[in-house]
Amino acid sequence: MASGSDDHTARLWDLVMRDLQQTLEGHMNSVCAVAFSPDGKLVASSSYDKTVKIWNPATGVALQTLDGHTNSANAIAFSPDGKLLASGFGDGTAKLWDSATGDLQRTIEGYASCVNAVAFSPNSKLVASGSSDNTIRLWDPTTGALRQTLKGNTCSVNIVAFSPDAG
Repeated sequence: MASGSDDHTARLWDLVMRDLQQTLEGHMNSVCAVAFSPDGKLVASSSYDKTVKIWNPATGVALQTLDGHTNSANAIAFSPDGKLLASGFGDGTAKLWDSATGDLQRTIEGYASCVNAVAFSPNSKLVASGSSDNTIRLWDPTTGALRQTLKGNTCSVNIVAFSPDAG
């Protein structure tokens, strides 16, 4: 299990042995989201320090630091195959990264406020992003094309999730 904390760390826990396995240090502000790759070989953390870090959970070594943003990194999610990492930022953008190299693949703009949540569909054909502008946007991770904007929330959208049988 992974956790993020206001002490600027992410921590990895062994739930069978009930003990701490790794403390991932390197963020300069609170860690607000953590995610494991589907194969468990990577763990990502996002922080109010405007960065996303990709770590080797076995060694605790930071493999990539994804930075260059103007506001907090609020949310992260790996694609079902683990090749991509989506992130949402307080600057009103969502980004897609190559999880192996850390290369930026795509930036999605046009939000009126913070992007608080990201999730991949089970078949990786859509990414959902939830925003403080009260909308959910569904977009194609390959092209970046907006597929649909869902409106109807009366407050910020803080989390999004696809049903396991969603296309």
